Amino acid sequence: MKVKLLTTISIFTYQLSISQTEKLLHGKVVSQNNVIKGAEVINKTGQTSTTTNDLGEFSISANVKDSLFFISKDYIVSGLKVTSQNIESSNLVVNLIIKPEELNEVVVSNIKFKPIQLTSQEIEEIKLNSGRPTGFGTITNGIDFIHIGKKIYALLAKEKEIKPKTPEIDFKKLTATSIPPDFFTKDLSLKTEEKELFIEFCDADPKSKLLLEHPNILATMDFLYAKNDEFKKLKLNNN
Repeated sequence: MKVKLLTTISIFTYQLSISQTEKLLHGKVVSQNNVIKGAEVINKTGQTSTTTNDLGEFSISANVKDSLFFISKDYIVSGLKVTSQNIESSNLVVNLIIKPEELNEVVVSNIKFKPIQLTSQEIEEIKLNSGRPTGFGTITNGIDFIHIGKKIYALLAKEKEIKPKTPEIDFKKLTATSIPPDFFTKDLSLKTEEKELFIEFCDADPKSKLLLEHPNILATMDFLYAKNDEFKKLKLNNN
């Protein structure tokens, strides 16, 4: 009976301590002094989310060490590990950086015209056709522009057949553009020198190709969390 009572008290105390540390965190999301409305504020640890109002303000329940992510369409994703100072001040200001504008691929091609090789027979044909009558009389020793034009058109047609291959986005670029840089060191507890190797490890998994076909920030983060566990186990086995 005493054991059950002690267990009940312990559980109650633990739940009470959690409820006391969890607070409603208030803040604002801005970019270059402009408020961002409709931005997603996600508490990855607490599995809760909200959006900013017309003034860029938000309120979300959070504990110390919770991971918050701020997502808006035209801005780079920003991450934050909640500190006791954030909880106490409850006046958090998050600055998002606007994504650099991606220009459509521009291919500049310097077309070099190859000399038109004419046989002696073709030269004779041009000479014969140079005296072809036109609506304004006959041109003596003229040039058969139609014949030469066909030659040039054939060369240009071959140039058009060679189309540059559009480069496909790879997993490394996906993580660089959608995942906050400190996510790997703070959330995944990876060393700076391990980041490159870890991304290659993730890229080797066929599941990473599905993320490239349907990019999703939260799905990518969940994938990285799962692969991080595998990565750490692999390191332990190698040591």
